[in-house]
Amino acid sequence: MTTDLHQLLGDLFAVSHRLTRVAARAAGGKESPAVWRTLSVLSSTGPMRLGELAELSRVSQPTATNLVATLAARGWVERQADAGDARVSVIQVTVAGEEALAGWRSALATAMLPLFSSLPESDLETLERAVTIMRERVVNERGITS
Repeated sequence: MTTDLHQLLGDLFAVSHRLTRVAARAAGGKESPAVWRTLSVLSSTGPMRLGELAELSRVSQPTATNLVATLAARGWVERQADAGDARVSVIQVTVAGEEALAGWRSALATAMLPLFSSLPESDLETLERAVTIMRERVVNERGITS
């Protein structure tokens, strides 16, 4: 059997996006996906300037400005002076933001438990291996393996 890697990757992306949408709906998520994506970017890459955050979060700079203001008001991110340029600030996730992100990911997993709890051990091992492979292949936005 010859695996069509291009087709397999396309299927993986499609099912991954669908799983995320189904899980968010099942978990009753009220936040914009951009909130969680922004926190996730900051969590995995560390502090960064607003422009870079907008690019990596896949939103416009005005949207990123609004997101950061909302997240800062909740205590999930904070602005700090850039060590290299005092005129510029960098955004970083706070402990409360990390906790909120972990809570959201836990809520997603809890919502999906009924769909996956009856899988045989061999399928769970396959999923575990797939996660390991993806972690090894995917690097964070700054080129650091995450």
